[in-house]
Amino acid sequence: MKMPGLIQRCGGFLGNPSGSCPKSKLADIPKRGWPAVLGCCLWLTGVLCAQGRIAITVQTDEPGANISSTMWGVFFEDINFGTDGGLYAELVKNRSFEFPDPLMGWTTVRQAGASGTVEVRDADPFNQANPHYLRVNAADASAGFGISNEGFRGMGIRHGADYRFSAQVREVAGSALNLRLELIGSDGRTLAHGVLGGLGRSWQRRTAMLHASATDAKAHLNVLIEGQGTVDLDMVSLFPKDTWKNRPNGLRADLVQMLADLKPGFLRFPGGCIVEGRRLPLRYQWKKTIGPPADRELNINRWNDEFKHRPTPDYYQSFGLGFFEFFQLCEDVGAEPLPILNCGMACQFNSGEVVPLDQLGPYIQDALDLIEFANGPATTQWGARRAAMGHLQPFHLKLLGVGNEQWGLQYFERYALFAKALKAQHPEIKLVSAAGPAPGGDQFDLAWSRLRELKADIVDEHCYDLPAWFLDSTTRYDHYERSGPKVFMGEYAAQSVKTVSPENRNNWECALAEAAYMTGLERNADVVVMASYAPLFAHVDAWQWTPDLIWFDNLHVYGTPSYYVQQLFSLNRGDVILPSQLTGTPLTADRRPRFYATASRDRSSGDIILKMVNASTVPQVASVNLAGTLQINSTAKVIQLGAQHLADENSFDRPLLVSPSTKAVKLPGPRFDYVIPGSSLAIIRIKPH
Repeated sequence: MKMPGLIQRCGGFLGNPSGSCPKSKLADIPKRGWPAVLGCCLWLTGVLCAQGRIAITVQTDEPGANISSTMWGVFFEDINFGTDGGLYAELVKNRSFEFPDPLMGWTTVRQAGASGTVEVRDADPFNQANPHYLRVNAADASAGFGISNEGFRGMGIRHGADYRFSAQVREVAGSALNLRLELIGSDGRTLAHGVLGGLGRSWQRRTAMLHASATDAKAHLNVLIEGQGTVDLDMVSLFPKDTWKNRPNGLRADLVQMLADLKPGFLRFPGGCIVEGRRLPLRYQWKKTIGPPADRELNINRWNDEFKHRPTPDYYQSFGLGFFEFFQLCEDVGAEPLPILNCGMACQFNSGEVVPLDQLGPYIQDALDLIEFANGPATTQWGARRAAMGHLQPFHLKLLGVGNEQWGLQYFERYALFAKALKAQHPEIKLVSAAGPAPGGDQFDLAWSRLRELKADIVDEHCYDLPAWFLDSTTRYDHYERSGPKVFMGEYAAQSVKTVSPENRNNWECALAEAAYMTGLERNADVVVMASYAPLFAHVDAWQWTPDLIWFDNLHVYGTPSYYVQQLFSLNRGDVILPSQLTGTPLTADRRPRFYATASRDRSSGDIILKMVNASTVPQVASVNLAGTLQINSTAKVIQLGAQHLADENSFDRPLLVSPSTKAVKLPGPRFDYVIPGSSLAIIRIKPH
């Protein structure tokens, strides 16, 4: 049957030339597959065969609350190898030999019977901030003794790509020594090679470009001495030439592109629990993450061995991706930066250490200095540091988080001191405060009570729960007070099994529940001003937590069904809510709705944007009435997202199994019927005439 972009009658759609449509046929739509369903969802003549209709009335002449440009954003935390081994494009693990086991990630190479020794030293180092370096002594004149680095679960090498090797090198003994560089594939083949000669007797940064002849996801790097003698090595590094925007010390381009494609309104960084640290000395300190990469001191990652079911003893933070790079990334993808700072409390799930109130001054000063680093002119102390790193103009910071996921009276005491000092000097900065790890309970209620008293700007709420919680909580913010602090739904994700379970899956059932919940966030845009899924990234061979928004290996990346839900809401945000009334929705046995909708207007284009989520398993007919004086264009765009089965997931082999489909359709006018298949999200963009 021919399926033009125009909509067929009910009978024609279901393949019945007579035009009649038994009720059993409507229920059979899911069995016919998404290609058939997506081809024909708007019916110009109406549908007379459904068991009942949902009525959606949108008041196009009575705009409601503005939708914040920061409504849909991303939350970055260095979990699941999200930074080192992930977004940060460095391929060498433990490049400066500063891990507690300084040779972790490194092995000795003896080719063709070569002999020698390696020794980690710290006398007369290249850099006092990272004092360890490796002394390699080749005991004979063969060309096969040296070291090898395994990378982060291997090194992803692409055919035809160039890789920039660099290292701090010092020749200690011998003459006319060379360094032979090799990229070796998982099957033992040499993928690329190069030679560095003319080694000097003082520390020098030496570089070479290696050109790959084949692709391998599990390659490794060899650094071998040609000749007999001794060489010191430090900051041994390998980057793809093609980083994001081709920046040295840069980011992995395909992962950044996934963020850019979301068009996030904000980027929250650097976490997450790593902001707090297990103990205060291990907290994230932004000042240690700026300046030359060699000056940035290593820190243990908070998630190193947090979960016994997924230990990662090689998980450390090099801070090659630091606060300057985070600000730069925000600028690149058009997102408002939202840095989160330690408030003088270690993670309450671990040690729960706190700084005495009379010793909180340095923590508050760090916050003030960060604002100056981001926004101050180059004539200020910290503005000059930013300018020296290559960004003369300010980053225009407007948001700042005080603490992460803290709770209890100790937090409110410390937040109050932060807020007093920061507001006195920077009233233009909106502060984000914490309401704890759960979306309800005594501690949550206490947090809101105290933060209202403190006149907090934005309160960060978190929730990880089963899909049913998200479906049943779409009206959560309907009942919030309309004055006082705004809401940042800062961490949320539906869990297919239970929170912290390694068996959680990124399936369509979870994504669909999140989409339903997001209609409630958008509908309450006068209260909710920010929201972000969490966590963001996960390395398939080195994760600690699931589910996650984006999965990657050393060569590939794919977005989950939840990724496409987030993307569709972000790309179709709108600027102002249009009040809408929804009646006749399907209900569960305990009378909970399973159909959700929200409407908005995009001021720049004038488009009316209608989002609908059908969380029931059967198709539903929605009778839409765009009430008011609006005259519409006859052509509209329909974007649909769904799957054959609730358990469907994307994967490296089928990265687009659950992904959006777009159609242009004809509308008869401001009143029309729409059939949305079971378990699906639909967005209709309607242009004014």
